[in-house]
Amino acid sequence: MSGFMKEEANEFLENHYFIPSSFEKSGGAWPLRIGTNVVKTHYHIGPRTSPYYFLMFVLEGTGMFHQGGGSYPLKSGDLFCLFPQVVHEYYTDPHDTLKKIWFAFDGKQALDLLKRIGLVPHRPFLPGGANVDAIHLMQEFLQASRVRGACTDLNRMVYFLRVFDCLSNPSNNGLDAMVSSTSWLERGRDYMEIHYAEGITIQEMAAYAGVDRTTFAKKFKQIYGISPVQYLQKLRIEQSKLLLKETQYKLSEIAESVGYADLFTFSKAFKKFVGIAPLSYRKL
Repeated sequence: MSGFMKEEANEFLENHYFIPSSFEKSGGAWPLRIGTNVVKTHYHIGPRTSPYYFLMFVLEGTGMFHQGGGSYPLKSGDLFCLFPQVVHEYYTDPHDTLKKIWFAFDGKQALDLLKRIGLVPHRPFLPGGANVDAIHLMQEFLQASRVRGACTDLNRMVYFLRVFDCLSNPSNNGLDAMVSSTSWLERGRDYMEIHYAEGITIQEMAAYAGVDRTTFAKKFKQIYGISPVQYLQKLRIEQSKLLLKETQYKLSEIAESVGYADLFTFSKAFKKFVGIAPLSYRKL
């Protein structure tokens, strides 16, 4: 175990935080911190959300990861991503405790980087995706971060992008082959799944996808069987259901956190979608 690790309640943890330079922020994505841990038998994170992306490498042990309605068994060599503002939960098998290494990052092109390695909001897990070369690069990145002043902004970006390059699979180019003919549509849906809590409009989704609003809405319903407005509503309500059950947040706080302008609008939408009021759902 590294001498840089500190003992916490449920893990031994090493974290190094970065302050992105103006040069880094002028690019499409940049690292915010890097860390590693060796967990204790009762290690359990969440349910909670993150304000930015985390790319997680499982080095040892087994456990479970839950996000976006999916559940994924974790083992050594697996790769998973925590997407911002999406409720996640992960924990260790007490008989085979986890060891991980990760970095957090952000930026307008963060989604595009993740697509290059096959990770998207509705598919945040890659079994066996953490290849040996990428893990070695992560360990080098961590080592460089331990020396004050040694990990410059350029050095950070080199490691950051090299890791993604090492993980990338040219055969998928970050896109699901089944929907490659409508990659712009998947791009729009991914945008919705990340930014649903920010008051986005269908026009903005279409613009991000690179098509006009009418084309986006028509194709979206044709492929997914639901309109973009209905899908956006579904994302917000499903997230609010988790927050109602797993947190003690006030209803007004939940309404705001999932993208509703006020409690009245949220309550009306929730009852229409679920059939009962938010407070009644919380009491079930």
